[in-house]
Amino acid sequence: MRRSISLVKKSLVVFGGYLVLALLFVGFSGELGAQDWRTASRAPAGFAPDPATTPEAVVQVYAARTIEWQGYFGVHTWIAAKPTGAAAFTVYEVFGYQLQRAGTVVRISERAPDGLWYGHRPQVLSDVRGPGVDALIARIRTAAAAYPYARVYYAWPGPNSNTFTAWVLRAVPELRVDLPGLAIGKDFLGWRPVALSPSGTGAQFNLGGVAGVLVGWEEGVEVNVIGLVFGVNPKRLALTLPLIGNLGDRGNAKPRRIEAS
Repeated sequence: MRRSISLVKKSLVVFGGYLVLALLFVGFSGELGAQDWRTASRAPAGFAPDPATTPEAVVQVYAARTIEWQGYFGVHTWIAAKPTGAAAFTVYEVFGYQLQRAGTVVRISERAPDGLWYGHRPQVLSDVRGPGVDALIARIRTAAAAYPYARVYYAWPGPNSNTFTAWVLRAVPELRVDLPGLAIGKDFLGWRPVALSPSGTGAQFNLGGVAGVLVGWEEGVEVNVIGLVFGVNPKRLALTLPLIGNLGDRGNAKPRRIEAS
């Protein structure tokens, strides 16, 4: 009994030490920007092409730390799409606070696709362009319209904004997106315990977004324990850790062409 209590105490000390180090790492990493959402910048980060000079179809997927203290623990994700010849990007994302006013958490709008998320610089997770992208955009629209949790929102374990992004990505696996481990809610599968991974290159087992495992070519191996994701990605030579996120090769995705079939 004493041995068990000692083991628990040591585990708590180790976890507490990790928590402090992780918070310090995130705080000094530069990933977190302004903390007051009323004054935080939403200016473009410069990652999206100008529709005026880029007539071809484009789809980009973004992630950025969430606002205020929540930014230490998770990211918000969204999908931006511009059909061939369109004058602006259409952004697909979820906002829990608009449910009561709009009757749905899904927002489809024309905003800066690469805008800072309340002062937090976004990361490009996928960038596909070319004549074959228009067909993908049509499927994005269809998936967004069919999102089964449009009238439900829970910050944890989901469904939330990252649940929505993962739902759409499973319908468009050509985007090949490895959602960050900090995208809390991406593993929420509803009543289904098994599904394709968001990238479409693997599969996952999960119980209500609280616990599970994911294996995929793009994602590597991830283990979800009460929303904390631990992972290793041999393809990227990277590790995924709670709070810290990705350690290793996780730069902005380079543009990738998709030809018409």
